[in-house]
Amino acid sequence: MTFVEVIEVVALVTGLLYLFLEIIQSNWMWVVGILTGIPVAVSFGIQHIWASMALNIYYVIMSFVGIVMWIKASKQTSEGAYHLERLPRKVLITSLVATVIGIPALIILLRVTHGQETALDAVAFVLSVIGTWWLAKSYIQHWLVWIVADVVSTVLCISMDAWMLASLYAAYAAWAVYGYFLWKKKGEYIA
Repeated sequence: MTFVEVIEVVALVTGLLYLFLEIIQSNWMWVVGILTGIPVAVSFGIQHIWASMALNIYYVIMSFVGIVMWIKASKQTSEGAYHLERLPRKVLITSLVATVIGIPALIILLRVTHGQETALDAVAFVLSVIGTWWLAKSYIQHWLVWIVADVVSTVLCISMDAWMLASLYAAYAAWAVYGYFLWKKKGEYIA
């Protein structure tokens, strides 16, 4: 087994745990996010998938932000309820503009830096940045962004023959559908 394959196995195991904890809205998800983000960033860096490498570094940073935000939010809900915030129109519009501008700009940057699979990498990156921020803010719509981002990431990993990571992202996409409906059922708006 190569070093990258070992990293992919670690990422698969910790990534599935992360997804489970996200679905049940456990604050421990953010700790596991750190343990998943670091090896995945290394794997993508070795393979010159620059945006996905940077994205996983962003995940690690956002894990620290997310845990603080979720601890505060969880104190504002009834026991057993999932904390939700309403997605402000301004955030939605800003996110759409960032997507429309960010994807082409990132494709250009990735091509200049000789990245691989630049279009898929750029789409996955931009959507995942938005999805992670929305997750930290507890917007239920983050699940919808993740469905698309995870499908794109699955295709990206398949194109790189990174089958373990492709399996992980495919599982993320499938479980994101379940997570959306669970959060909708158990959610309680705090803001």
